[in-house]
Amino acid sequence: MNEPAVLVQDLQKTYGVKRAVDGLDLRVERGEIFAVLGPNGAGKTTTVEILEGYRKRDRGKVRVLGTDPEHGSRGWRSRIGIVLQSADDHAELTVREMVTHMSTCYPSARDVDEVIAAVGLTDKAKARTRQLSGGQRRRLDVALGIVGRPELLFLDEPTTGFDPEARRSFWDLISGLRSDGTTVLLTTHYLDEAEHLADRIAVVRDGRVVALDTPAAIGSRAQQEATVRWDDGTRHEQRTATPTTLVADLAAHYGGEVPGLEVHRPTLEDVYLGLVGEAA
Repeated sequence: MNEPAVLVQDLQKTYGVKRAVDGLDLRVERGEIFAVLGPNGAGKTTTVEILEGYRKRDRGKVRVLGTDPEHGSRGWRSRIGIVLQSADDHAELTVREMVTHMSTCYPSARDVDEVIAAVGLTDKAKARTRQLSGGQRRRLDVALGIVGRPELLFLDEPTTGFDPEARRSFWDLISGLRSDGTTVLLTTHYLDEAEHLADRIAVVRDGRVVALDTPAAIGSRAQQEATVRWDDGTRHEQRTATPTTLVADLAAHYGGEVPGLEVHRPTLEDVYLGLVGEAA
């Protein structure tokens, strides 16, 4: 159990003359939520499909739960859960029928009603899939992904199309899975989602990992200069590596409150755009 949930070394995948993945390295520890960010065409989807066993690699070492996904057995597949960006629609089946059917594919599935309750669909258990809203359908997708008690859950753009309230509820659900010991590998275009959920973030560009760290530290974010602004009738702005010292000096100068004070550190979006450049 000391081995990581995912280990990738020098992963490469080429389509014709296009190298989609170009020497990518990745390590996801057990029990963490790990987010992969990157612009379209960066190699995220290809990498995740290789990890899931859907696509063969050209070169490199890949281990998922200790197994090469290209040779994953049925037993190995029962240990992972996959929530795709889009799923086949069984419009006439009810929520309970869908989850029950999926549960039969696993040797030690969770209780169907417990899973439905965990994703907040108890009131919709008898509703047909076609009657669900986009957010409710996405919750059903997660129910199908977790009913088999996966050790590792892959989430591909899980909250695309969600309204803000549904996204927040979904975040609580994913955090709860991590608390239960599930490892989660998440791809998303929402930077606030990655910042809220992830223990660590990898930024991928041109098929390589260009930064990997916690949301607070990625891209040397914590060490970057802050911008301090204040307005005493004239608008002032100063960049500094020691904003606390500057604010204390300003407070002494103004005898207490600093008029119009604002302190801004680089956001995750600032750092991300700096890492991926115009490709974003």
